[in-house]
Amino acid sequence: MDELLKEFGREQKDLIHILHKVQSEYGCIPAPAVPRIAEHLNITPNEVYGVLTFYKAFRLQPPGKYTVTVCQGTSCHVRGGAAVFAEVKKQLGIGAGETTADRMFSLETVNCFGCCAIGPTVVVNGRYHSQVRVADVGPLLARYRSRP
Repeated sequence: MDELLKEFGREQKDLIHILHKVQSEYGCIPAPAVPRIAEHLNITPNEVYGVLTFYKAFRLQPPGKYTVTVCQGTSCHVRGGAAVFAEVKKQLGIGAGETTADRMFSLETVNCFGCCAIGPTVVVNGRYHSQVRVADVGPLLARYRSRP
């Protein structure tokens, strides 16, 4: 951590850059890193947590092998996206922003992917799945579960 922090200044404006670097190194912002970052910048750990929890880009837990992102935009919603999201949550047993205990899946939402014509849309690790119905959720997740 000390080597990583040497790359950055000691001003509060450096916080987001530091957090991005830490997350790229560790896959998340580990709890022990927070007080060390705060000390480096001469701010409180609460100020670091305030930024961490404000921006959706930062994770406090390691992500799953597969990140499942479900669109919650208006177009997907009117086409059944809310029911698809509810089914994904049910089948994974987690909510948005959480990761399964086996670290296989993380669940996220977005307000729009910008592909409204093909919604409801579910993206898994960057791969788009279009016109997803509730009945498609089980087989979709099973495909990823079965991968080595």
